[in-house]
Amino acid sequence: MNLDKIAVYGLGGIGLGICAAWIRAGYKIIGVDIDSNKIRDINQGIVRHPDPLVIETVSKAVKEKHFHGTVDGVEASKLSKIKIVAVPLFIKGRDPDFTAIDDAVNKIAKGLKKDDIVIVETSLPPGTTMKRIKPILESISGLKAEEDFFLAHSPERVMIEHVVKDIEESYPKIIGGVGPKSTEIVAQLYTKIAKKGVIKVMNATAAEFEKLIEGVYRDVNIALANELAKLAKALGIDFEETRIAANSQPYSHVHKPGPGVGGICIPVYPYLLTWVAKNFGIKLELTSLARKINEERPREVVKLVEEAINRLNNSKPVIVILGIAFRGGTNDTRNSPSLEIAKTLAKKYRVKVFDPYIKPSILQNLGFETASSLEELLTGVDIVIIATDHPEFKNINLHEIKKLSGKDKMAIVDARDLIELKDLPSNIIYTGIGRPWIET
Repeated sequence: MNLDKIAVYGLGGIGLGICAAWIRAGYKIIGVDIDSNKIRDINQGIVRHPDPLVIETVSKAVKEKHFHGTVDGVEASKLSKIKIVAVPLFIKGRDPDFTAIDDAVNKIAKGLKKDDIVIVETSLPPGTTMKRIKPILESISGLKAEEDFFLAHSPERVMIEHVVKDIEESYPKIIGGVGPKSTEIVAQLYTKIAKKGVIKVMNATAAEFEKLIEGVYRDVNIALANELAKLAKALGIDFEETRIAANSQPYSHVHKPGPGVGGICIPVYPYLLTWVAKNFGIKLELTSLARKINEERPREVVKLVEEAINRLNNSKPVIVILGIAFRGGTNDTRNSPSLEIAKTLAKKYRVKVFDPYIKPSILQNLGFETASSLEELLTGVDIVIIATDHPEFKNINLHEIKKLSGKDKMAIVDARDLIELKDLPSNIIYTGIGRPWIET
């Protein structure tokens, strides 16, 4: 056994990023995943990840025999001193599904040894590490936390497109152990990779709670922005303009409105908290209402499109949707409001889609019409929906879009409020999430 060897359980976007960060700190890594094809590819140096630094680091480590992937989680636990859990927490309906977590923890427990360190980075309902993971580890291994081994929760706080930078530079690492010894040992460990240092909290439950409230804060703030944007639209004013003005006050941090909230983090975290709160007879009313408001946003965008269709007096419009990913700069479509908008409109109209981060073949497999270029896609278009805030769309030329459409009159539905309203082409119907209807 090598004391400098770390086993990382779960080699998704986050897990591979964690591997890369520890490799860069001089550790040898055993990567564990249930996907044998992924393990085979990585062991051959084929690493797929949005962060080029992850690809470079892990590929090099494979060649230098500082990284090895396996599907045998028990053996990985036996061979490692430190075990980091980064497997996903799934959601069934609105309740957490612990299947993947339990599987990883069971395997770790079967190889757990005296003085080993177990760190959970997966976002979890508060209390999971203390009340679920700790008992599993103790009952199977016969060892006792804080005496024989050490256990802490340290939530990941990253975006996978620049995961290594986020781990190493962007934020302090939050550490909460099942006891003071675990907290201190794990905190000392993470000072080796977290340049912003560590923040030690009361216990593992506090660390779990901290991560979820980060996401819920954003969900509630976005819901507030979406609600206020509806009123701004009714008043005939530009919410984006007033939002920027409001945020010049240092205590105001109003987020941007939009077509909804996607990904596997922010839309999920409120349900993890409300699930826990029910056990205490507590209703998280604001948290639940914010989630409801944001979940309704794709339907609100569809309503705007329907009104644009009426204003064009065109019952058979050609619609182009710009962006299918859930947020700008990524190809991730999980829980994407843009995808929901596209699927809903495609039931009634001819819909074509374009996303610079997603291959046309993948979009076609999702059932959408696309084209080899944006120019080809825009030919004959009646309505353009800006559904994702990709950087490529922020300076989009509406005059060029109008010209490519070949139509006397067309509509723009700006679901991200990206367009500058100062230079709209003639014969354009424009609207945004928090913006008035403009007909030039």
